Parts: sequence; C-alpha cells; structure tokens
Amino acid sequence: MNGVIARRCLTTLVSRSAILSKERQAIFRNLSQKRFCTYFCAKNMLDRVQYSNDFYFRQLFDEKSWTYSYLLADKNSKEAVIIDPVLEMAPRDAKLVEELGLKLKWTLNTHCHADHITGSGWLKKLLPGTLSVIGKKSGANADRFLDENEEVVFGRHKIQAVETPGHTNGCMTFIIHEQGIAFTGDALLIRGCGRTDFQEGDPKVLYEMVHSKILSLPDNFTLYPAHDYKGVMETTVAEEKKYNPRLTKSVTEFVEIMNNLNLPYPHQLDKALPANRECGVYDIPEQQQ
Repeated sequence: MNGVIARRCLTTLVSRSAILSKERQAIFRNLSQKRFCTYFCAKNMLDRVQYSNDFYFRQLFDEKSWTYSYLLADKNSKEAVIIDPVLEMAPRDAKLVEELGLKLKWTLNTHCHADHITGSGWLKKLLPGTLSVIGKKSGANADRFLDENEEVVFGRHKIQAVETPGHTNGCMTFIIHEQGIAFTGDALLIRGCGRTDFQEGDPKVLYEMVHSKILSLPDNFTLYPAHDYKGVMETTVAEEKKYNPRLTKSVTEFVEIMNNLNLPYPHQLDKALPANRECGVYDIPEQQQ
C-alpha cells in the first residue's frame, strides 16, 4: 500500500514539475521577447544628434514634383544655403530668406535632376550674390563645381560633399557631421533609391556607393532625400539598413530588381535636363526675367 501511495506521489510531483517547467518556459519566453523588443526598439529609436544652437534648418516641399528642398543657415553670420531648390518655388524661397534676415550664399544641387527644373538660376536673380554649386561630374553649368570630399562653408558650418553615383554620374550626398545629417538626393530615398535605367545609371555602382558612403555613417544620422511620394519626411541610417526593401538585398539581387522595374519615361526629362545643364537660368518665366 505504501508503495502504491509513494508511486502516486512521485507521479504527481513529476507531473507538477513538468507543468511548472512549461510555465517557467513560457515566462522565460515572454521575458526574452520583452527584452528583445526593448532592445530592438532601443536600437531602432536611437537618440538623434541634437542641432547646435547656431544651426538653422527648414525643410521645404514642392507638391508638383514631390521634391524636398532644404534651407540651412548659420544663425550668427546669417549665411545660408538651399539644397535642391525648385524653379517654381524660387519666389517662395527668396521671400523666406528675406523674412528670416538671411543672406543666401549658395544654392546646391545634389545632381542634374530629370523631374524638375532647378531654382538656382532664378534665385541668383532674386537674391544677387548667390552662387550655384553642383558636382563636377554632373555635366551641368554652375558657379562652382565640387570634387570628392570638398567642403561648402556657410558661417562656421561645413557641408562635406561625397560622390554617390549610380542614379547619375554626378550625384553627390551632402553631409554635415556635427549636426548628424546627410542630404542624399536621389541616391537613397526613404525605403527606396533612385532609378538606374537612364542618365548614366548603374545599379551595381549605386548599391556600392550607398553602402560605402551613406549607410556607413553612424546609425543615428538623419537622412533627408530629394523626394518622397508617400509623405514621409526623413529617415535614419539604422532604419534604411534594416527596412530598405532593395538595399537590404545582396548586390546581385539588387541589380536584378533595378533592371526589371520597367518604369515609365520621366515626363519632365526632355525639358528638365537641358534646363538643369544651364543651371535653370534660361527657363525662368518670361514675366519674371
């Protein structure tokens, strides 16, 4: 009798132990998931670099071409730059510069655009003393041409220009290391990238340049593209390294994707390219000449 009772007690203890083990396993699984989620979120929600007190930043938008332009300035010297201005928005941009009491020193283009005409030429007329800037390999006219790692200075702030071809030969990314930001033009878009099927495009080159020049920046750097078609305004290096559906692929897969996009012919290409090669000057509306 005692043996039977002992065996039942042992069976009960083993069963309870098994149940407890499963409960513990479930608890540990939940804790591990929570810890992973906390770690994952922390890694993907990195603290952004805080702008210095003397740095001014304003993001501007052209709804017709879905283009972002960027007004940057030194608050003390009042010297300013505009990155990727749009022709039709030049009066708006010039008015804002004047209202803020700034002196526009440079208009920078990340590349020779095919989807809109640059506002550089018109801004030079509206704000005398402004100089236009573009990459030397762009094939476009400008007041100043940039080589790899050359700097553009406004006030005490410096923009580093790095060559990121692949969308076009002349594409450049503009980096301000102190502020933790980079302006990627069409080379890297938010969860995407520029097309590579015209204007000297090369998907393999684009892949290599984006990975070596942009995604190699610190994870918490904020990236600002020339366009977005879904209303998203910015991204980070960490986000694009994890979520970009094209650039997270291998280079072979990326090339295959880019070679089979079958995108339509850019409707502004025939008008925009000739104008942008001349800094947009000859395309200023006649009534504004």
